[in-house]
Amino acid sequence: MGRHSRVEEPATERPDARITTGTHRAVGKAARRKVAAWPIACLVLAGLVVAGWFGWNWADGMVQSRAEAQASDCQEGDAVLHVVVAPAAAEPVTKSAMRWNEDRTVVHGHCVTVDVHAAKSDRVLDALLGRGSSASLGDGTPAAWLPESASWAEKLAAGRPGVVGSQGESVATGKQGDFPYVALAGDGVDATQQRAAQSFRAYLLAPEQRAYFDEAGLSRP
Repeated sequence: MGRHSRVEEPATERPDARITTGTHRAVGKAARRKVAAWPIACLVLAGLVVAGWFGWNWADGMVQSRAEAQASDCQEGDAVLHVVVAPAAAEPVTKSAMRWNEDRTVVHGHCVTVDVHAAKSDRVLDALLGRGSSASLGDGTPAAWLPESASWAEKLAAGRPGVVGSQGESVATGKQGDFPYVALAGDGVDATQQRAAQSFRAYLLAPEQRAYFDEAGLSRP
């Protein structure tokens, strides 16, 4: 019987971290290998050549497609619509025709070009009745006529009814008259030109062309 004593265990020695044994090996990053630049340059160049080839063929295909589309729209060919107009309305009608031509307007498979000729109504009437020079009608047989008033169309219908394709309908009004649009018929005017004449009348009445008539001092009918 006696006191309890605490037995102290001997401390174990820790190896000194600074002391190493054995052979020493150099520890570090592995040396990088240099890659030649010319193979990469060749690959890039080859890629550009291939991309350029595909791009060229794509662009060429687009041009051909557009050309084919335009050609298919005018599959029946070209046609000319001759229009004779009184001098007072010549400017707005001519500007409208230029816009029509720039758009390459197609009527029943034909690309129709509108040719406008300004002439006094009395001379046009004489030419249509066969009493005057055909020079007043322009370069070809007109399929439409815009005189100053409906009285000129009535005289034509009375003297040569077969030449009048439809009753005149006004496209503009002003101090000089009401400018009826008269579709013509007879020799020298085929079915395509008759259809084109009707389409051009509707074109003149469209809002996009009204500014031309406003500039000339003419208003809507």
